[in-house]
Formats: sequence, C-alpha cells, structure tokens
Amino acid sequence: MNDAVIQLLVLAAIALFLVIRLKNVLGTRTGFEKPPAAEPIRRDGVRRDFEVIEGGPDRDITDHVTDGSDDAKALATMKEAEPGFSVSEFVGGARQAYEMILMAYENGDLGPVQEFLSEDVYEAFLAGISHREDQGLTVEANFVGVRETGLQAASFDRATSEAQITLRFVGELTSVVRDADGTVVEGNPNEIKKQRDIWTFARVMGTGDPNWKLVATEG
Repeated sequence: MNDAVIQLLVLAAIALFLVIRLKNVLGTRTGFEKPPAAEPIRRDGVRRDFEVIEGGPDRDITDHVTDGSDDAKALATMKEAEPGFSVSEFVGGARQAYEMILMAYENGDLGPVQEFLSEDVYEAFLAGISHREDQGLTVEANFVGVRETGLQAASFDRATSEAQITLRFVGELTSVVRDADGTVVEGNPNEIKKQRDIWTFARVMGTGDPNWKLVATEG
C-alpha cells in the first residue's frame, strides 16, 4: 500500500469522525421535532421580537416571606419608604440584638440595651429582674447561639411610616438559678436548653435614627 492510499484512508477516517461528532452535537431530525416558534405578529402585519419583562420577585423579601403575601407587600413598602433598607441585614442584626437583650435580662443589667427597648418592654423586663432580686435569686447564664430565626409577620403604617417586623427565635443557652445560699433551684450548668421567643421590633422609616426598638415579646 503506497503513501497516497494511506493518506486517503486517514483523511476518510477523519472525515467520518467529524461527521459522527457533528451529529452527536446537533442531533438528527426524525420528523417529531416541534417547528420553530414564529415571531408574534401585530394586527398591522409587522413582526416584532418578544418583549423581555425585567425585574421579578425581590429575593431579599421572598427569602423570608411568601411572594405576594401581605407581609411581602409590607416589606416592599418599607423599601419604598427607605431605599437602603435590607430585610436580610435587618434579620442578621436582630439575631445579634436577640443575644444582647436576652443576656442583659438574664444577667440583670439592662443598661447596655435600654436604647433598643420600648418603654413598655423595658419596664416589663425591669419588673422581672426586680422580682428575682426580691426573692434572693441570681441567674448564671451562658449564650450558646441562635438555632433558628424566622420572619413571622410584617406591617407598615403609611400614615406614620412606622414599620413593625415580628421574628421567631430559637436560642440555645445554659442557665442556672441559685437562691441566696447559692443552692441551685433551677437549671443545670451542663445542660443546653432551648429558648423560644417571638419578638416584635418597630421603627419609623426614613428618619435619621437607624435603631429598631423591641416593642413586644411573647414566649
């Protein structure tokens, strides 16, 4: 077999290989393919391209509440009132505030978090701490972390621009209550317990004060 024949066979093999690869990439028509979609035609007979609708659900909102719900609409209105507002950033900040406020109450010192509490909540927490002290009880608590955080409700008052957001927290901590003699009357220092709370934060949007206040609590 001379060189010319060998070269011809090699070229034929390469051509066959390319044909097979091309068919694998593009596929073959069998008669069952759908015909190509035609461009829409207006009544005046002129074709036009499909219009692309920009935008869509705000993931910063739909990551926390159902799209189209009253809560989602309230959050969207908050963003209209204050374009720089981020739901995800709020939730992250609220997680940190939850730890700070919870531990301030457990330790009996509300001073560092008073500015984040409404007057009613501050007075209620202060009454709980005073009742504990009157009984000669002290609490030793250590915060482990927040296991769950969920946005439960949201509302916005257009007349006052006040926003309210209710969050559900599941925290983990160790807590021991001792009497005046130091005897443990409740809890176990080696046992992590779950703390479930539903807290509502409020703030007037569009003002210079960025701080949300805790306005309501329930367990």
